[in-house]
Amino acid sequence: MKKLTPHRGLVGGAVAACLVTASIATAVATPSATALPSGELPLGPATLDETRSERQVAPGVTHVAIERGRTSADDFWTVTIGVGTTEEEAAKLEQQARDAGYEPRRDVTAGPDPKGPSDQPLGWMVRVGKYRDKDAAQRLADEVKAKGMTPRVQNSGEDGHETEGPWSVDVMVIDPATFRGRLGSELGTEIVPGRETTSSVAKRTGALAAINGGYFVIDNGKNAPGNWLTGTDGDLAGVSVVNGELVSEAVTDRPALVVPTDSGRGASVKRLRTKLSVRANDGASREITGLNRQAGLIVNCGGVGDATPFSHAAHDYTCGNLNELIAVTPKFGDSAPEGSGFQATLDENGRVAEVQGSRGGSVPQKGTVLQATGTSAEWLRAHAKVGAPLTVRSAVVDSETRAPLPLSPQTSIINGGPLLLRDGEIVLDPVRDGWSPEDIEGSDRANFYNGWYLRRNPRTAAGITEDGRIILLTADGRRPGHSVGLTIDETAKVMRSLGAVDAINLDGGGSTAMVVNNELQGIPSENSGERPDGDALVVLPEAARKE
Repeated sequence: MKKLTPHRGLVGGAVAACLVTASIATAVATPSATALPSGELPLGPATLDETRSERQVAPGVTHVAIERGRTSADDFWTVTIGVGTTEEEAAKLEQQARDAGYEPRRDVTAGPDPKGPSDQPLGWMVRVGKYRDKDAAQRLADEVKAKGMTPRVQNSGEDGHETEGPWSVDVMVIDPATFRGRLGSELGTEIVPGRETTSSVAKRTGALAAINGGYFVIDNGKNAPGNWLTGTDGDLAGVSVVNGELVSEAVTDRPALVVPTDSGRGASVKRLRTKLSVRANDGASREITGLNRQAGLIVNCGGVGDATPFSHAAHDYTCGNLNELIAVTPKFGDSAPEGSGFQATLDENGRVAEVQGSRGGSVPQKGTVLQATGTSAEWLRAHAKVGAPLTVRSAVVDSETRAPLPLSPQTSIINGGPLLLRDGEIVLDPVRDGWSPEDIEGSDRANFYNGWYLRRNPRTAAGITEDGRIILLTADGRRPGHSVGLTIDETAKVMRSLGAVDAINLDGGGSTAMVVNNELQGIPSENSGERPDGDALVVLPEAARKE
């Protein structure tokens, strides 16, 4: 049974016209889905209509489509000038608006600063205008921008405060006890560089279903640390294991989805670290600071060694390091990143086959390229002699037990964050996981935290039930009248209501996508359509299972 909604199939600005829709269709209501708990989603007032439709995709694989709520009569479009976290900041934004001829107002944020008092809001969204029509708000925003400000067109239903929705949610339930196919991660384009839509990955692999995976780089060409994502386009910004092979290093100990077997049996959500090093024949060793990425660019930060300006996680911020030692494997493709420094190419036996005084060139099909800058280049130059062995070691470590995580050819790991649930309890920690609105020079982290974390957005999440089933969730967003999306707190509560006891947030926003039987569920948040991603979690038929 397909998901039924009066808005499915609308694209672009057409969805905005649905803002004043009174309610969602209920004529196609079906009995409560047997694959999920019978309770309704904890979104909006308990009196809201909710419909669910369920279909079996394969033995042990069930898709449940959920529609809930209606457009709130009080929701409106507006133009946000900025977010002020102090009276001084808010007053300055207000004065900018008044000087430009507008009468500003303050709308309070939907949550506190995670480092401040829990009973006080993060701050205020300083705004001008209230409209029922998005186009009218956009015209005002264009006018405001022409006067030297940086406005954002936003809908109040997405602010994170009480609303009646609507919400459009898709859930995939995988039961390893009966599922006979293969569940695992798949790189977009099959190598690290480049990106591919979830729909394309599903079609290429013959998947029964798929969802988008973890965080990744969308290169903007700036090629320098700072308040943006930069580096190798498609590079996974966190730990990644594909078919048992470590492809990308961790961001501190941010959480990840671990799928240790083809069927998904034993899947878990864990905080993971990675440890990489190289040892020379004379016993000297050096920490490897990165894997399959451009040296000096640490997306989401959390780097080891001489990472700057800090080594803790900072989501959507790129940290730097002038003294890197990067390992490049065949998963990066045929060509290694280029740049200044020193490079040693190891053959399949771990012996130095070639050295050169710059970074770049071919990557052997069986072997590793070590690229170094700064003091790491000095170390590598001293120890990488043609014909001499260099032993590369890597491990994925459970941060809580400090034990290495066994990797087999059936193991998949997908990066994510923040951690949502542990043992059935909500355990949000935005500071630890890198979403804190800390003060970084040149970066408006408070605005970022409010927009990404406290406000509603499209979301993708994964969780594990007490009996070991895997719950995969996608929630449409940024399309008022169709689906307003979820806050991070709402995502945690929804995952718990679906039966998950441990859960993790995956990449969302324009990346959010679920594909079932080669059909994209829901509506992408970007008017251009489905976004190409760095990786995906695929549900493959029994014929694809590795014995």
